Formats: sequence, structure tokens, C-alpha cells
Amino acid sequence: MKFTILIVDDEKNIRSGLAKALELDGYDVLTAEDGMTGWNLINNKHVDAVIADLKMPRLSGEELLKRISSAYPTLPVIILTGHGTIESAVAAMRDGAFDFVTKPVNLDRLSLLIRRALSNRELYLEHAALKEEMELLKKKQKFGRIVGRSNRMKQVMDVVEQVANTKASVLITGESGVGKELIADALHDLSSRSKHPYVKVHCAALSESLLESELFGHEKGSFTGAASRKRGRFELADKGTIFLDEIGEINAQVQIKILRVLQERNFERVGGENSVSVDVRIVSATNRDLKEEISSGRFREDLFYRLNVVHVHVPALRERKEDIPLLTTAFLKEFSEENGKQIQGISHRASSLLYNYSWPGNIRELRNCIESAVVLCRTDVIEIEDLPVAIRQGNDDEQILVPLGSSLEEAQKKIIQATLNYCKGNKSRTAEVLEIGRKTLHRKLQDYSLD
Repeated sequence: MKFTILIVDDEKNIRSGLAKALELDGYDVLTAEDGMTGWNLINNKHVDAVIADLKMPRLSGEELLKRISSAYPTLPVIILTGHGTIESAVAAMRDGAFDFVTKPVNLDRLSLLIRRALSNRELYLEHAALKEEMELLKKKQKFGRIVGRSNRMKQVMDVVEQVANTKASVLITGESGVGKELIADALHDLSSRSKHPYVKVHCAALSESLLESELFGHEKGSFTGAASRKRGRFELADKGTIFLDEIGEINAQVQIKILRVLQERNFERVGGENSVSVDVRIVSATNRDLKEEISSGRFREDLFYRLNVVHVHVPALRERKEDIPLLTTAFLKEFSEENGKQIQGISHRASSLLYNYSWPGNIRELRNCIESAVVLCRTDVIEIEDLPVAIRQGNDDEQILVPLGSSLEEAQKKIIQATLNYCKGNKSRTAEVLEIGRKTLHRKLQDYSLD
């Protein structure tokens, strides 16, 4: 893809000199002799970056920058300035300029700034495209909070949509942090029971002595502290859905009572004699292997088959890495709004780290990672330095090992070769990562016979 750079300067020699240099770097170039002509070109031509002088007739660089920032906020502007107007250039950066270069122009520095600016613009456009894709997927799939475009997640969501409006019990399995609760939410929201109660019970959060009372209620005086009758979660969920999270944690006595609810649709409160009838759809979830629990005698086989009429397995994040960009975009939007920040995207290097990481904590860990990065980010783009240490250290592919005793030349050769591999042979990206000019990189590649 060829980028187009607009040069706006009232000095003809500067315009033509910069245009030739940028054309040699492989860019298409447009030129304008004043700010108004430049503004008209921006409105009528495709422009990827602008290099503009501060002092120009008809429309100054400052005014041109303000118009661009208002109408095209992702279009990067690099300011040209003389040594006497550096303060004005710094003020322009506060108004939205990407950076500035002083005259006479250092072409290597300008080349590096353009590459960075274009890289950021690509990030902004990619981020905007991902946000649009995310919203379209949500509308198409009818799942407000589930984000995913991978085949694995499409299969999961197809099953959810197919069984949501049935009476069948559903068992959701998957590792901790994969989003099992969101699947349960969708099963209720897409069902005819959605207008009736939806009750969630996190079984592991309740002690064995409390769990039975919480699920089935109790009569006054049934145990110490039972000062009045209490309705349980099953009773509260009548005509709706009850979600039993971490179902593998419940004891044998509670298992028997849940089995009875499934078979007979009634139960007795703790300390009670009268049966309570309910119409409840049971959705349960676990990160345990319930067949293994059955073999060890900790879980009833007959209850397992009653719960497991429909089985939905949610894959681990490492098994559906193509969903990481969309999930990252969703979390960036959420936490940017929550923290009053204007994060426009995540750098390619940081994205690569996220993609290569194994995510043992799954989506919950990714969500926490992005929240931390948004809070710590000092610009409008998430960089590697903003990511948690565990993410940075958990990527072995990101390390370059240089043995002690190596010469500076050997170290440079190894770093350049590794970075070139990391950038998949893209020399412009390699030069940007190494923060050197493209011409310097070409010279190094020739010196080290790496070309």
C-alpha cells in the first residue's frame, strides 16, 4: 500500500526538496503553497499525513492544524518550524500536531516521524474498523455482551441460539475465566422466560451449611438464627431461570435435592414438611471434569445426566486467538470511557505480545490486562510498556539473548536480524521498531550481509 503525504509550505525550494526525498522513500506526494490550498486538497484528495509550515499566507499552519484536528482527528500533522518558533511548534503539539521538525530539515528524523505517524494512523483506522465490526457482530448474533468471530465461538453461539427457547437443562463447561456466565445470561435473555426472574447462585461462594438454605429456603425456627421463613433461590426463580455456577462444588445432600427438583419440580424448605412446586429452567456451569468427579464418587451420575441434557463447551482463549483483537477493542472502549481517556488503539508490537501470550486466566485475564494498560497509558496508543509485566515476560519470542563477551557489532547484527524476523521482513517496520532511518537500516543490512 502506497501512502500519500501532503507538504504545505510557502517556500518553493523546501516543497520541492522534501517532495523528492519522500518520493525516494516510496511515498506519493502532494504539495501546496499555502494553508488554504492545502486545506482544499485535504478535502478533495486522499491524504495519509500532512507536513505543514507554521507561518504561511492565506491560512496559517496553526489554523490549518485546528481545522484538521476538528474534521479529521486521525490525520497526523507534522509541523515545520524555524529555530525562532519552536515554542509555537510545542504549542501546536498541544493542539494535536503529531510532532515537529526544525529547519533545515533532518531527513532521517523526518522519515522516522512519518513512519511513526503513519503507523499510528493505521492503528486508529484498524481500531475504528474493529469497533464497527464488533457492533455489527453484536446486532447480527443477538448477543449483547459476547464478543467473538472465531469458528469455535460461532459454533457455541449457534447452539445457544438453538436451545435458548427450550426447557432443556444446559451444562456449560470450560476453564475459569472463559465467560461461562455470559453464555448463561444469553440462554436466559433469548428465551421466552426472559421476562421472568433470572437468579444466579455461585455455589463455591457459600458454605455447605448455608447452601441448602440459600437454594431451597427454610422455615422459621428450623435452625439457630432462623427467625422467620425464608424463600430460597429456586422459589424466587419460579417461571424463570436459575444459574448454578460451579455446580461441581455442591455436597451430596444438596445434589439429591436438586435431582428431585429436576425430576419432580418440587422440594421442601429446610425444616419444612410441605412441598413447594416450581417451574424453573436450570442452567449450570463448571470448570471441573464432572465425569472424573463421578468416578471418584464426589458427584452423582444421575444428576449429571439430568443437568447435561445440552452441553455447551466454551473454548479457552488460547484456542480462539483470532478473537483477541475484537475482545481487546471492546475492553479498550469500556475502560477508556470509564476512565475518561481517549485511547485510539494498541500498537502492533503490543498486539503481537497479546497474541503470543498463552492467557492461562483467559478472557478475565485479558480484561484485567487492558484495564491496567488503559490506566497506565500516557498517550492515545497502548504500547508494550503499558502492558503488565507478566504479559511482557510471558513472551519468550520477544527476547533477544546476546551472550556476555559479544562485540557491539555482533550484538547489533543479532538485534537487527531478530527485529527483521519479528517484522516479517518489512524493512520500514523494522526501521521504525529500531528507531533508525530506513537508509541507515539498509546500510547496516549490507554491512552485516543480512540483505
